[in-house]
Amino acid sequence: MQAVTPDIHGIAVLLLTVVALFLFTRDWLPLETSSLAILIILTAGFQLFPYETGGEPMGPVQFFEGFGNEALITICALMIVGKAMETTGALQPLATIVSSAWSTRPLLATLVTLFAAGILSAFLNNTPIVVLLLPILVGVSMRVKFPVSDVMLPMGLATIIGGMSTTIGTSTNLLVVGISRDMGLIEFGMFDFFLPVAIVGGVAIVFLWLVAPRLLPDRLPPLADTTPRVFNSQLFIKEDSFAAGKTISEVLAKTNGQMRITKIQRSESLFLAKLPSVTLQPGDRLFVNDSPENLKHYEGLLGATLYNVSDSEHPIDEDTPLKAEGQQLAEVVVTRGSPLHLRTLATARFSASYGLLPLAIHRARAPSSQVTGDLNTIRLRAGDVLLVQGMRNAIDTLKSSGNMLVLDGTTDLPHTQLANRALAVMGFVVAAAATGLMPISVSALIGVGLMIALNCLSWRDAGNALSTQVVMIIVTSLALGKALMGTGMADYLAIGFANVVSDLPIPVILSAFILIMTVLTNVVSNNAAAVIGTPIAAAIATQLGTDPIPFVLAVLFGANMSFATPFGYQTNLLILSAGGYKFSDFLRVGIPLTIVMWLGFSFLLPVLYDLG
Repeated sequence: MQAVTPDIHGIAVLLLTVVALFLFTRDWLPLETSSLAILIILTAGFQLFPYETGGEPMGPVQFFEGFGNEALITICALMIVGKAMETTGALQPLATIVSSAWSTRPLLATLVTLFAAGILSAFLNNTPIVVLLLPILVGVSMRVKFPVSDVMLPMGLATIIGGMSTTIGTSTNLLVVGISRDMGLIEFGMFDFFLPVAIVGGVAIVFLWLVAPRLLPDRLPPLADTTPRVFNSQLFIKEDSFAAGKTISEVLAKTNGQMRITKIQRSESLFLAKLPSVTLQPGDRLFVNDSPENLKHYEGLLGATLYNVSDSEHPIDEDTPLKAEGQQLAEVVVTRGSPLHLRTLATARFSASYGLLPLAIHRARAPSSQVTGDLNTIRLRAGDVLLVQGMRNAIDTLKSSGNMLVLDGTTDLPHTQLANRALAVMGFVVAAAATGLMPISVSALIGVGLMIALNCLSWRDAGNALSTQVVMIIVTSLALGKALMGTGMADYLAIGFANVVSDLPIPVILSAFILIMTVLTNVVSNNAAAVIGTPIAAAIATQLGTDPIPFVLAVLFGANMSFATPFGYQTNLLILSAGGYKFSDFLRVGIPLTIVMWLGFSFLLPVLYDLG
C-alpha cells in the first residue's frame, strides 16, 4: 500500500479533531460553543500558517463552505417543514388510532406504535414524532394502567431505526449522502438503502416489541405526583395585623420575597394594582397561591387570617382545610426550540404568560436531582421536566400552543383546519424527491415556502424550528472533515487501519468498521461521527481495492446506532426525562439492540454488495 507521511498541518488537524470529539461529550460546555471554538481555531490556524494541497491553498474560505452546504440547507428546511407538521396537528389521525388501539389490545398496540414511529421517522425528523407520541403514551398508560416505561424507550429507539432507511430520514443520512456525492462516489436515491434497513430494522423492531420490555424495570415519570400542592387562598388583613398600614414591598420583605400575591381586593368591586408602593388597609384581602405550609407561615408572619379563595367566611382550620378546586398538574418537557430552552422561567415570564405555577424541576442531565427551591433563576436545558399546576384551561392553552411538550395524562392534541394543507405540502416534498423530479434540497425549500404561504407556519415558528447546535456541529464537522482530507490525514488513518486488518476478510473488516462508528456515535455527536468517518471509509475502501459503497453505508448505519446512551441522540434525552428512565436502562436495551443490528448489517451488506 502507498505510504502517506503526515505533515505538521495534518498532525495538528488530527489533534484538533480529538480535542473536538472530547469537547462534544462535555455537558458543562454547550455544543454550539465548543463547535464555534473549534471552527475559530481551525480557521485561524490555517490563516496564520498557510497550507497548500496540490498547488492550491487551503484556507478559511473552504472551511466556511459548510454554512452553504446543500445537506445543511436541506436539514434546516426539513426541520421547518417538520415543525409545521407538529404545530398544525397534521399527525393527529395516527395519534387517534394508536390511542384507541391501546384500550383494546395493548400488545398489538405496542407493535403498531413501534412500526408507525419507524415509518414516520423515515420521512420526518425524529423529534416531532417523539413529541407527538409521548403525551399519548402517558395518557393511555394512566387510563389502561400499564407501565409507560415498557413502551416509551422502545418507541424512541424505533424512530432512530426508521430514520436510517431513507436519505431524508436523519440529518446524519443527508450528510453522508452529500459527502459521498461531493467525493464522486455515488448519487444515492431516496430508497437506495431501504432494503437492508427494512430487513435488519424489522428484526430490531421485533426485539423492541417482545424483548426490550422484559429488560426494563417499571419506571415512574420523575414528577408523577397527582396530588396538587399549591392552593388558592386569601389572607384577610385585620386591624392588628402586621400588614395593616404597610406597603406591598414591606409585606413581601417580611416574607423574604417568597409570597406570591396574585391580586388585592379592597371591596366587593375594587381591586388594587400590585404596585410596591400600595399601602394595605384593614379589611383588604390578599389572594395568594402556595403550599399549605407556606400559607400558614405567611398567616403567622403577617398576623392575617387564612381563608379558601372560594370561602371567605370560614378560616382555615382542621374542620375547613385548604381546597384546590379545578387545579391540575402537568409535566412540561423542555425541547430544543421551545420558549423555555436555554432560558430561565423569569426571563420567559412563564407564570405570567401561561397562568401556571411551577412546582419543581427535574434535571435531565442529573436524573436523581429534583429542584424545588427558587425555580425562576434556573437555566433550563433540553430534556428538563417542569412540574406545573394550574386550571385545566390554562394547561389546555399551553398544550394547544404547540410550543411545548405537555404530559398531562390526556390525549388531546393540537389540530387545526390547516392540518390537511401541511400533509399535502409534506407529501409533495417527499414525492418530488422520491420520483427524481427535483433534489430533496429543492423540494424541501419549496415546502418551507408553501408552509409559510399557506399559513401552516409563522416566521417565528420557522425560526424556532432551527437548531443552533445542529448548524454549528455540522459546519464544524464538515470543516474538520475537509481539513483531514486536504492534509492527507484521512488517507493516513485509512492506511493505518487497512494495515492492521489487512489479513482479515473484507466482510470482517467492514463489520469492524461498523462497530467503530457505532461506538463513536454513542460517545460524540452522530453528525460529527458521520462527517469525519465518511472520507475515512472511502479511503479505506480504496486502500483495500474494494467497492466503497458498503463502507459508506457502514458509516451511515453505524453513526445512526446511537441507542446505548441517553446523550447519543437528542430524542433520547426527552425519553430519559419523560419516562423516568436511568442511564442504565439505555444500556440494558441499547447494547443488545446495537449487537442485533451490528450483526445484521455485518451479514447483509457483504451479501448485497458481493464482498468476497
